[in-house]
Amino acid sequence: MLELTMASLAGADEGATAGMLMADAPSAPGAVLRVGRDGGVCRLVPPDDWLFVSRTHLEFRCGPDGSWTVTWLRGSHPEPASEVRLTVGGVPSPLEYGGTAPLPRGGVGDVVIRDRAGPRSVNVGFYHEG
Repeated sequence: MLELTMASLAGADEGATAGMLMADAPSAPGAVLRVGRDGGVCRLVPPDDWLFVSRTHLEFRCGPDGSWTVTWLRGSHPEPASEVRLTVGGVPSPLEYGGTAPLPRGGVGDVVIRDRAGPRSVNVGFYHEG
């Protein structure tokens, strides 16, 4: 099971958890959870006018062995309007545009989509059962 919790933060709200959304999926091969502005394909959706988040920005996918990965999907622009950072075990690392990273079994962490133009971010916390 992968559990996701998303909070959209802006300026003075930094650190607040208002407007939290949650989603989960069993660790079954091929299971997918997406984050982005397109509510038709994404389970977690930030505010519509937050254009630094792509229509489909992040994809969490379960592999054949029940392990999960997160991918920053490439959008229609050659350069993204955001930065994505993955933090696992308290250690932050950038996720490259179009890049994929594994999520540890039995692990917790977060993926942060940060607007390059202003003090806004989408914080997606995760828990991957072991």
